[in-house]
Amino acid sequence: MNYDIAIIGAGVTGAAIARELSRYNLKVCVIEAHSDVCEGTSKANSGITHAGFDAHTGSLKAKLNAEGAKKMEALSKELDFPYKRNGAMVIAFKDEEIPELERLAKQSIENTVGELQIIDGDEARKLEPALSPNVKAALLINQSGIVCPFNLTIALAENAATNGVEFRLNTKVVGIRKTTKQSHEKERGQGFELKLEYTPPLHMRTEAQMKLPPDSDELLEKQSISAKMVINAAGVYGDAIHNMVVDSRDVDSVKVQQRENIIPRRGEYCLYDKEYGDFVQRTIFQVPTKLGKGVLVTPTVHGNLMIGPNAVDLEDKENNTTTQMGSEEILEKAKKSLNVMPSSSKIITSFAGIRAHRPEDDFLIKELENISGFIDVIGIESPGLSCAPAIGEYVVEIVKESAGRTDCFELIEKSDWKAERKAYRTLSELSMDERSEMIKSKPQYGVMICRCEEVSEGEIEDAINRPLGATTLDGLKRRVRPGSGRCQAGFCTPKMIEILAKNLGCTVDRITKSGGESYILSNVEGYKI
Repeated sequence: MNYDIAIIGAGVTGAAIARELSRYNLKVCVIEAHSDVCEGTSKANSGITHAGFDAHTGSLKAKLNAEGAKKMEALSKELDFPYKRNGAMVIAFKDEEIPELERLAKQSIENTVGELQIIDGDEARKLEPALSPNVKAALLINQSGIVCPFNLTIALAENAATNGVEFRLNTKVVGIRKTTKQSHEKERGQGFELKLEYTPPLHMRTEAQMKLPPDSDELLEKQSISAKMVINAAGVYGDAIHNMVVDSRDVDSVKVQQRENIIPRRGEYCLYDKEYGDFVQRTIFQVPTKLGKGVLVTPTVHGNLMIGPNAVDLEDKENNTTTQMGSEEILEKAKKSLNVMPSSSKIITSFAGIRAHRPEDDFLIKELENISGFIDVIGIESPGLSCAPAIGEYVVEIVKESAGRTDCFELIEKSDWKAERKAYRTLSELSMDERSEMIKSKPQYGVMICRCEEVSEGEIEDAINRPLGATTLDGLKRRVRPGSGRCQAGFCTPKMIEILAKNLGCTVDRITKSGGESYILSNVEGYKI
């Protein structure tokens, strides 16, 4: 299979790039090792659109943060995902911390965010009554917002798919080799051969494949594709993809390239019941440290309260486990910001995400020197979610420059490109009359599956049958929120399994939580839906 561009990674960064490239008459694919989009760093973060005041002036991170945050509200209307400009505060507890607020305020102007206001502790508590009496001053940031990372990533990916981008899920890149194509003795730039391994998801495996052990080589389908350009948006594995290309170079003719090192940095969070959804109105930060923005307290766009994260550097890129020590740490640090701590009995779940940290503490977004057509987009940690819209546009400019230099293809805009995307129909947000109309159009909308979040069978079926539809329990949860409420799928899991099996055309034992071998049921011979 031949492509103009192959994007490695289907997180928010890869999806944003895919969407921007879908504007052009190009053959583009996105390669993702997991069973769904938004399965890596993008699935577990604060969901905050940072304004861009705290990134080092002159850094690529600062530039793209400010630009991306300004685009988010318009993008949310275009792609129909929830976004709220709720504002933020950075709070200081000591007089010695106030100069840091002043520095951040000055930096905000330098970063083109806009002017920020410093207020005293009493004024801060008038705006946010839950703040600690020890707060001396606060930096008020009206430009900050909150968004759902799932909805944003899925919206970008769906729109890209609608506009012709191909998504190759459950597919791992295991090798990249550069090639050079010639035409009439004129070099037409670099091309790449990508070696892939595809693992069929459980619901698509044959009976013979189901009998194989999970780590059997017989499960892997070896594939090979070619691409004129490769964009590396592989998150915490961005260094592995980069080094794969660097190590395959001809050392006699190509300048030695620097290898990259991504440090997996784990951050844990606690999510509270919607009972505490209005505990604070703004996102509350403490004065940032070298490890990041620290433990924050924030409402979510879906009406919950969230506290976190901590920051722990790891070696294992897959270690997104939560720990008692981690939860205790973030709750203890959050106490400092608040006058009364929300009851821990109202925590409905905890989770952890892995951030792709570079020691250089800045994004790496550039074409690899002396290897035309390979573009790194790596080290995208906080505020990567906020930057995504701007990153997509920034990468397209690199693609245009490289394509123009090597004459490998032309970027011609599509006349029929679809800029808009409509979200899933959400029963819980409708009036009773509107609900009645939905149920008349499709009776399944009247069958309640998730009581906590008020999600119907019809909505779940919609989530399965849309472009890049859900095939797992987590996939449903990210799209239409069954299992996201206070019982955390204790009630609705069996019915979700049945609906998935019916719509995917498989037996219930083939349904997984999050792809791979994450079985939910076993020994269910004879079970009938």
